[in-house]
Amino acid sequence: MLKAKDIMTRDVITVKPATTIEELAHIFIERKISGAPVVDDNGDITGIVTENDLISQNKRLHIPTVVRLFDAFIMLESPSKIEKEIRKMAAVTVADICIKDVITVSEETPVEDIATIMSDKKVHLIPVVEGKKVKGIIGKMDIIKGMVK
Repeated sequence: MLKAKDIMTRDVITVKPATTIEELAHIFIERKISGAPVVDDNGDITGIVTENDLISQNKRLHIPTVVRLFDAFIMLESPSKIEKEIRKMAAVTVADICIKDVITVSEETPVEDIATIMSDKKVHLIPVVEGKKVKGIIGKMDIIKGMVK
């Protein structure tokens, strides 16, 4: 049975929370990657940032639907969701757009479990960690390559 350590990319490109959005875009283009773990000065994982996070920064702001009921106005969407969208659009650094609740696996996690997590959680990259230290990263192509080993 294949495990994360058998298919992961070990030479992981990481970014810092203070990395600017422009620097991040250049890293993605130059290194031909679609995402990177975010690590603090101690090398501990604090988040993950992907192409989707960069793209969503440039999307149009959805104006929420408001319904008038008698003399009151009711928003059909959560104000916190709108606030989150505005914050992402005004982002300057990786810390502003990265996903802080990172899904991670260990080196011993079976590939089948990783594929299930990717499918169920709709994530494309999963960092492989030991404690809070990034040991590798697994993308969908790594899963596919593992299928033909």
